[in-house]
Amino acid sequence: MIEVKKEGVILRKTALEFENESVLNPAVIKANGLIHIFYRAVHEGNYSSIGYCNLNTPLTVNERWDKPILQPQFDYEKHGVEDPRIVQIDGVYYLTYVAFDGDNALGALATSTDLRHFERQGIIVPKISYTDFALLTQNNMPLNKKYLEYNSGANILADKDLVFFPRRINGKLVFTHRIKPDIQITAVKDLSELTEDFWKDYFTHLEDHIFLSPKYKHEIEYLGSGCPPIETEQGWLVLYHGVKSVQTGYEYSCCAALMDLDDPRKEIARLPYPLFKPDQDYELTGGDVDDVCFPTGTVLEEDTLYIYYGAADELIACASVSLNDLVNQLLNNKA
Repeated sequence: MIEVKKEGVILRKTALEFENESVLNPAVIKANGLIHIFYRAVHEGNYSSIGYCNLNTPLTVNERWDKPILQPQFDYEKHGVEDPRIVQIDGVYYLTYVAFDGDNALGALATSTDLRHFERQGIIVPKISYTDFALLTQNNMPLNKKYLEYNSGANILADKDLVFFPRRINGKLVFTHRIKPDIQITAVKDLSELTEDFWKDYFTHLEDHIFLSPKYKHEIEYLGSGCPPIETEQGWLVLYHGVKSVQTGYEYSCCAALMDLDDPRKEIARLPYPLFKPDQDYELTGGDVDDVCFPTGTVLEEDTLYIYYGAADELIACASVSLNDLVNQLLNNKA
């Protein structure tokens, strides 16, 4: 088992109206000598915006804004902008988030060149009903029966956990997203390709677009994209969340896999156990969901990888691990 250090709590909710219920699931990126954190801020009634702070060391808050940097602007996100992730590609920052209108939860994108001003690009994942999904996927290889369990009857399938790779791969923008229970992957030269016809063809050949599927006991219920992938010489290090049933509901843990650099659909290795799971008081009991470690961002300082995550759907915490040790441990568990 690889050694992981729980560094403790980074951010808690405050008395400010926009974040008086919880803060969680942060997007994290290092730029201009600071670590920038864009976090989901929740106020009473489960309405979410995105708050902002920056750190001058991986564990020390330098500045924290007293108002959201992003808040609901359009009807498709009127109930909340949730669970952001961020990368920089070709000089542009891609901040993805879940747009929630009160009924539908779908992956959306905002872009920036300065980490201060963001331009909405809208929802970029498919808007598909379960009826159409079942029709288009009927000739695929047998799909996990949990697709039916989690999505049957949905007017629009929830498609969350939208995460871009931090560079183009073979000239294409690549991102993962999640329709339960698997993580799917999409690659396009330009986002304008994401048309209704594109998605129809995509679901007709869904087996070609499955990135990761549940495999081990700690992730057997479903998976979700976590932190933006980290490029190493041995492959893309992918930190994601895995979910299993426990007596009190579900347990969310941080999991790790290694994927091929040129074709990230190819799994090189996967840890057969969680990288870390809830075992601290602040991870076991909190907001609406207990037993949660929900990784969404990382910072690498020399060989130390700092992993930022939502804990018990209430606060933001950090864990650290040796990147070299983690990759070597993964290579001992090749697919």
